[in-house]
Amino acid sequence: MAPDTPTPLLDKVRSPSDIRDFDLDQLKQLAGELRNDTVRSVSFTGGHLGASLGVVELTVAIHHVFDTPNDRLIWDVGHQSYPHKILTGRRDRMRTLRQGDGLAGFTNRSEGEYDPCGTGHSSTSISSGRGMAVARALAGADTHVICVIGDGSMAAGMAYEAMNNAGAMDARLIVILNDNDMSIAPPVGALSAYLSRLISSKPFRSARDLAKEVAKKFPRQIEEAAAKVDEYARGMMTGGTLFEELGFYYVGPVDGHNLDHLLPVLKNLRDDKKRGPVLLHCVTEKGHGYKPAEVSLDKYHGVSKFDIVTGKQEKPKSNAPSYTGVFAKSLIAEAEHDDKIVAITAAMPGGTGIDKFAERFPERSFDVGIAEQHAVTFAAGLATEGYKPFAAIYSTFLQRAYDQVVHDVAIQSLPVRFAIDRAGYVGADGCTHAGAFDLSYLCTLPGMVVMACADEAELMHMTATAAAIDDRPSAIRYPRGEGVGVELPARGGVLEIGKGRIMREGNTVAILSLGTRLGEAMKAAEELAAMGLSATVADARFAKPLDEGLIRRLARAHEVLVTIEENAAGGFSAHVLQFMANDGLLENGLKVRVMTMPDVFIDHNKPEIQYEMAGLQSSHIVANVLAALGRADEVDPAILAQLA
Repeated sequence: MAPDTPTPLLDKVRSPSDIRDFDLDQLKQLAGELRNDTVRSVSFTGGHLGASLGVVELTVAIHHVFDTPNDRLIWDVGHQSYPHKILTGRRDRMRTLRQGDGLAGFTNRSEGEYDPCGTGHSSTSISSGRGMAVARALAGADTHVICVIGDGSMAAGMAYEAMNNAGAMDARLIVILNDNDMSIAPPVGALSAYLSRLISSKPFRSARDLAKEVAKKFPRQIEEAAAKVDEYARGMMTGGTLFEELGFYYVGPVDGHNLDHLLPVLKNLRDDKKRGPVLLHCVTEKGHGYKPAEVSLDKYHGVSKFDIVTGKQEKPKSNAPSYTGVFAKSLIAEAEHDDKIVAITAAMPGGTGIDKFAERFPERSFDVGIAEQHAVTFAAGLATEGYKPFAAIYSTFLQRAYDQVVHDVAIQSLPVRFAIDRAGYVGADGCTHAGAFDLSYLCTLPGMVVMACADEAELMHMTATAAAIDDRPSAIRYPRGEGVGVELPARGGVLEIGKGRIMREGNTVAILSLGTRLGEAMKAAEELAAMGLSATVADARFAKPLDEGLIRRLARAHEVLVTIEENAAGGFSAHVLQFMANDGLLENGLKVRVMTMPDVFIDHNKPEIQYEMAGLQSSHIVANVLAALGRADEVDPAILAQLA
């Protein structure tokens, strides 16, 4: 496509109400313009392009047929919502997508009434939709709730829990399964579209319901036979049986890129107010309509800025390897020496580095889909049989499996190793993907070993350490993005459990860092030295078990002790303070300051800006020290206010 492709119809659209009177030809033209505009917008910002291109026609059809925002539209995950944002009054802000103070990369309630549900994680839409549908029924509202969920998200247990509940209660709810892992040959598609129009119509439903009532008057065998005939007539060879068993009326599959097929079916579902829960199966293609995305292996799932004509992405030159890449390298090195090591990911092989491990050890790599709970307990099962599972799961996704971490791993003291990617702030993906709580929820578990690397070499050592721990669970947390550029060993060395390291010796101030704030701690020490304040910097390495000897040494030999971590309150620092209180280390005039992520959700921005907003940079460490020493008048008032 050309960068300056005209969009005459789209230029007239300010809200979905503007397209309700469009005829079929206009809607087809609008879809083409919307696709081009989506590509153009994301070329400036980067983002989740492939998923959005896959739902362009579906987005147009839903907003044309339904009365949004009075009818509630929920996009599961929300990473496919860019066309939706364009049609709902946010087109002029699309070049701020995923930028500071700009539009979110997912749906977000703060952006207006067209986003009734904030998302970012998968498989939540049907539960939210069920709640909205019940609320509207209780209020007597005659409106619809439509949930659009992908086939990947439909693999998660929560989706089935919601469907089971909605089906059992016969709730009025329309679930659209956006299936981009299937294809329909043209003849089959035409037949399926005809059948879908037929079975979604009121006459068919009325006849079907009448037949069911009549069948109930006959012996059970005849009733069951009638039900099977009904299922066969509605094309059960397409996969609708499971949804029927959950209580949903299955319609499909329908070509999700063909408005001739989509519109009549959606209108039938809209106009039949007496029908219970329905699942409409739409088949789409990620990246559809943009050639570079169609031919890409990942269909341009997530892209950086790119050239519209060629599709070539602007990848910044890396000065250091990514933490994810270093973890993959380290795990492969360990697995080459130990055939019991296996790797597990929950639908994020590329994001966690397990794709590289799978290339080297395909038979020892397992992608379980969007099923973090299953991933953890699956790992526990492997551990009971003497294998050494590494469950590589983002911090923010591991939250979804906390009960399994507790019940299936920690209580049984099974040596499952958790590789926790995306610890700390994650930039453009915002607060839904920020790893802010894993130290808080893991350090409370008896027997758990919790490590946080300060650089990429430390990550290699911690991976080797986790591989060596065979009597209890362990976890390594590390951030998104590049390392600091330190020299890497061929293979990591095993660390002494619960022992930190002194990085710099001083005698007035002690800075105890956990994780990758160590670089900022070292900068702060330099700045303090320039002010005549000698500082010790220590890298804790372990959040659990604590290095009690190191903490005692720092507390007894310094006037001020500052702890710093990339986690919310209740994590590493809380455990340090509890130990110090019980050990009597707070009773001799020691001035202690704790630095954690603030008690707010910080939206998408550049990571360095997020850490500045969080008050976790070197300047904030220095300000804390000066304030503790009664020298607050030397600190920038804006920074002091931030620390208050």
